[in-house]
Amino acid sequence: MNLFTVNIVTPDGIIYDHQARFLLAKTQAGDLGILANHAPLVAPLLIEAVRIDRFTDEGQTNLASDWVAVNGGIMEVRDNVVSIIANSAETEQDIDISRAERAKKRAEEKIARAKAERDATVDLDRAEVALHRALNRLKVANKRR
Repeated sequence: MNLFTVNIVTPDGIIYDHQARFLLAKTQAGDLGILANHAPLVAPLLIEAVRIDRFTDEGQTNLASDWVAVNGGIMEVRDNVVSIIANSAETEQDIDISRAERAKKRAEEKIARAKAERDATVDLDRAEVALHRALNRLKVANKRR
């Protein structure tokens, strides 16, 4: 079976390093699926979930999907290695759901306040990005349930 390596790196270190059969990421140009022996490329990523299909056994018969909440970044594919470099990323197991729900609530409150008051001190764009990040984390965390 043709496999490739997936590495996801943040300023805090490597958060994911496994052999994979398939990877699906959302880029600024749309969905991008990667298989072994993919042509080299570099693509900017959106704040979205990345799905990685990998085998969980030596006989390569049991396929499982890992999910990672990636908050933007760059993906490089070269020589059967997919490297994702992001400011932050969390695997489905590492996401603190209550923390993500609190972040979602804070972002929604900031957005509502900014729209209601037309308050220049509240950066609407930043609040919308924070909301998107929190929703992405919650979506990935719910994949494990």
